[in-house]
Amino acid sequence: MKKAAIFLANGFEEMEAIAPIDILRRAGIEVDVVSINSDLKVIGAHGLKIEADINIKDINADSYDAVICPGGLPGSTNLRDNDKVISIIKEANSKGKLIAAICAAPIVLDMAGVLDVNYTTYPTVEDGIKSGKYQADKKVVLDKNIITSAGPSTATDFGIEIVRYLLDDNSAKTIKDELLISKFS
Repeated sequence: MKKAAIFLANGFEEMEAIAPIDILRRAGIEVDVVSINSDLKVIGAHGLKIEADINIKDINADSYDAVICPGGLPGSTNLRDNDKVISIIKEANSKGKLIAAICAAPIVLDMAGVLDVNYTTYPTVEDGIKSGKYQADKKVVLDKNIITSAGPSTATDFGIEIVRYLLDDNSAKTIKDELLISKFS
């Protein structure tokens, strides 16, 4: 069974965390919701309170096939400024594991030095990113082992692309069909 970690910091964008968590779990991927706070309680940018499964101090990159960073502010900057998040992303990338970031969260990948690929992000965030090649017209970009996505409205596309990467096209199509994405797109 594939396993993913999604990092949550206070100020995370709720749609960008919840949609991928739900989609990955529907696909049979084990997901650990990881708090970077001193406890398991995390508060989203719009006040949604989440209790994470595990604290970041208790994980290592070897346990996961993917690490995921939702956007939101100040959630993305909180992730970017967390040494353990950066260390895990660097280690996961060095082992060719999937690294995924949505909305403002590519700033985290930039800080970790792994965003030397084509990427997308929330418009204007690219101004602060020093590496990679910004793809302004893309909802989701896959380049090497990095998946990036533009923002809240692309959260389901982001989750589906992670499923496709970790499992296969058929699994992604099944989830799209179950969620009625295929019917209305």
